[in-house]
Amino acid sequence: MSAEPLYKRVLLKASGEALMGNQGFGIDVAVADRIASDIAQARAMGVEVGVVVGGGNIFRGVAVASKGGDRVTGDHMGMLATIINALALATSLRKLDVDTVVLSAIAMPEICESFSQRATLFHLSLGRVVIFAGGTGNPFFTTDSAAALRAAEMGAEAIFKGTQVDGIYTADPKKDPEATRFDRLTHSEVLQKGLAVMDVAAVALARENSIPIIVFSIHEKGGFAEILTGGGRATIVTDN
Repeated sequence: MSAEPLYKRVLLKASGEALMGNQGFGIDVAVADRIASDIAQARAMGVEVGVVVGGGNIFRGVAVASKGGDRVTGDHMGMLATIINALALATSLRKLDVDTVVLSAIAMPEICESFSQRATLFHLSLGRVVIFAGGTGNPFFTTDSAAALRAAEMGAEAIFKGTQVDGIYTADPKKDPEATRFDRLTHSEVLQKGLAVMDVAAVALARENSIPIIVFSIHEKGGFAEILTGGGRATIVTDN
C-alpha cells in the first residue's frame, strides 16, 4: 500500500442510514463525528472531497408513495431530510477545523448556499469539503443519482460508496450466508447482474463519464483513507 492517494478528487456517497448508528431514527452524533474524521483524514492527504448524503435515517419519499400519497411531495420531504444530514455532517467537520460548505439543490439561502458547478469548483479550489444537499433537486431521482451527477460535475476521479458492508455481494450477506463477494466488476456487469449497489441511472451515468465506483464499509474507522491509498477491502467497479 502506497502512502500516496490514488485519486486527487473524489465524491463520497454516504447513506442516511449510516448516520443513524444503532439508533432506529435520526442522527447519532458520534457516528457523524467518526465519518467526519475519515473525511478529514482524506483532506489531510491532499484529496479534494465532495460528499452526497442520503436521507433514509429521517425520511424516504417512496414511503409516502407506497401508502397512496403523492410521490413528488414525498421526494421533496426526502430532499429536506438530506439537508438536515448535510448540516449535521458539516457541523462535525467544522468541529475538526475542516473548512466545509453545504451546497443545496433547493435554494435555502438562510440555511446554506445554493448549488452550482461554478460554486463547487470555487470552493474545492480553496480546499473546502463540499457537501451536496437536496439530492438532484428533482423528484423521482435518488441520492445515488445525485452522487453520480455531482461526481461528473465536479470532475471526480472516483465515487466512493460507503455502505453497510465491505463491497458488492451476489446477495445481502447479512441475510444470505451463501452470498459471495466481488473484487472487481464493470459498470455493465453491475447493470446486467442487477446488483443492488446503486440504482440503474446512477451506474449508467458513472459509466458514461468513465467514473469508477468503489464500494466499501462506511463503518470501518479510517477505511476511507486506507482505500484511497490502495489498501482495505472494497469492490471496484470500473471499465478500465
